[in-house]
Amino acid sequence: MHIAYYISSHGYGHGVRSSDIIRAINRLHPEVNVTITTDLPRSFLESRLGSGRNTIRPGSFDVGMVQLDSIRVDVPATLEKVKSLYARKNELIRSESAFLRESGVSRVVVDIAALPAEAAKAAGLPVFAVGNFAWDWIYGEFAETNPEWLPLICEFERGYGMVDLLLRLPFAEPMKAFPKIEDIPLVATAGRSRRDELVKMTGCDPRKKWVLLSFTSLDWDDRALDETERLSDCEFFTVKPLEWRRKNIHAIDRRMIPFSDVLASADVVVSKPGFGLLSECVLNRKPLIYAERADFREYHVLEEGLRRCLKNVHIPAERLYRGELGEALAAIWNQPEPKESLAAGGDEVAAGRISDFGIRIVK
Repeated sequence: MHIAYYISSHGYGHGVRSSDIIRAINRLHPEVNVTITTDLPRSFLESRLGSGRNTIRPGSFDVGMVQLDSIRVDVPATLEKVKSLYARKNELIRSESAFLRESGVSRVVVDIAALPAEAAKAAGLPVFAVGNFAWDWIYGEFAETNPEWLPLICEFERGYGMVDLLLRLPFAEPMKAFPKIEDIPLVATAGRSRRDELVKMTGCDPRKKWVLLSFTSLDWDDRALDETERLSDCEFFTVKPLEWRRKNIHAIDRRMIPFSDVLASADVVVSKPGFGLLSECVLNRKPLIYAERADFREYHVLEEGLRRCLKNVHIPAERLYRGELGEALAAIWNQPEPKESLAAGGDEVAAGRISDFGIRIVK
C-alpha cells in the first residue's frame, strides 16, 4: 500500500497538519508507504514526522502566495508565478501521472494543490484533499480587480472538481469547487511543557513571562529589537531559522525541542493568524497576540475563529514591525476566556479515511 501525499510549500501550516496526519497513518497502518512531495525544508518535516515508512521527495505543484515575510505578500509576483506554473500544466500532469503509476501508488492526497489531483485521475487513482481553504477562493479576491486571474481560477476549479473527497478542517471557507466534502475535527499537536530544559539551554529566567514569537521571518531592525529588549519582564523565544542575538531573545532549534513543545512552554504567542498556529494555540490553550495580514483572504476567517476560541489581543502590524509589544502584552492577561472549544483528533479521522483502501468513493 502506497500513498502519495502532496504538501503545499506556501507555509509551514500546511506541513504541520499534513505531518500530523501522516504520523497518524504511520501509527494506524505501519505497513503503508507514504511518499511526501513538497519543497518545505526536509529538516522541518523530519522534526515533525518521527519514524515511519515515509520518503520525502522535492517538488512543488502550487505557488500559494509569494511572501515578502511572514505577514506581507506580493500579489503581482504571485500572479506571474502561477501563470508560469500553469503554462507547464500538461507536461507536469504527464510526468506526475507516470511517476504515480511507476511507483505503485494506491491513492493520492493533496494539501492543497490542484495539479496532482489531475495527475491522479490521469493515472486512474482515487484522490483526497485536506484543507480549510483552496487557492481558487484565495485568488478570487484578486480577480475582482484583475481579470488575468480568471482563467487560472478556472484551472484550480477544474482540478479540485476531480477530488473524490475533501476532508475539510475547521476555520474553513465553503470550498465550493469540491464535489464531496466531509468535515473533520481539529488537526493539531498537543505540546509538552519543557521549561526546565529551556532554562538550562538558554539561561532564561523562569520567573518572567515567556513569549513565543512565531514567525518564519520578521523584518525587525535594531530599533525594533531595542524595543523588545527593553521589555525586561519577558523572555522571548523564536524557532530557527528566525534568530536575533539579544539578551532576552532565545532561538530554539526544532531538532532539539519541537515547535509544539516550545509553544506549550510559553505563556503567550505573538504571530499572524495561520491555520497551523491557530490550531496549536487552541489545543494547547495559549493566548494569542496577532497582527493583521494584508491581501490574504483567509485572514478574516481565521480572525473570526481565534476570537471565538482563544484569549486574544490584536496588535496593528505597524506596531509589531516597530517591536512595540508592551501594550499588547499588558492587555492579554486580562482578556476573557474563550467562548468556545474545539474537539481535536482530526489527524486520526483523516488517517482512517485516507488509509482505508477498501473504501469505494461514489460521488
